Amino acid sequence: MVEIKKILCAVDFSEISPRVASYAQVLAENLNSGVRLIYVAPSLDQHTSFNVPLTSVHEFTDQVVTEAQKRMEAFIQEHFKLNDVKGEILRGYADEEILKFAAKENIDLIVMGTHGRKGVDRILFGSVAEKVVKSSKIPVLSIRPA
Repeated sequence: MVEIKKILCAVDFSEISPRVASYAQVLAENLNSGVRLIYVAPSLDQHTSFNVPLTSVHEFTDQVVTEAQKRMEAFIQEHFKLNDVKGEILRGYADEEILKFAAKENIDLIVMGTHGRKGVDRILFGSVAEKVVKSSKIPVLSIRPA
């Protein structure tokens, strides 16, 4: 029998994030599971070739992470009623970091949103959810915008 004891809920603090959190909340309540909530701050190191001092890039990234930590705490307070919820801010490419975190933490299920991009937007921005679904060794529940 499949046991789901650890749920990874990946959010980007967009308008779909509360909906994603509600699915993770309901699943965790019904399965008596813990939730690991993550936000992946983009790594800007790949843009250092633009003649921007490395310290400026790192300072900006540090500010993003600091702000994300504040938003994470507020997001957990507002959207989760569970005792076993922990939030974490990661840095890097979202799909890679989600999969690494899931493996490292022995996650049983990933819950994440999609943005429903189509056409040129999808070509330009890709789909983090699609990359995670295609590469994940564990089940992924993807939530589309309402």
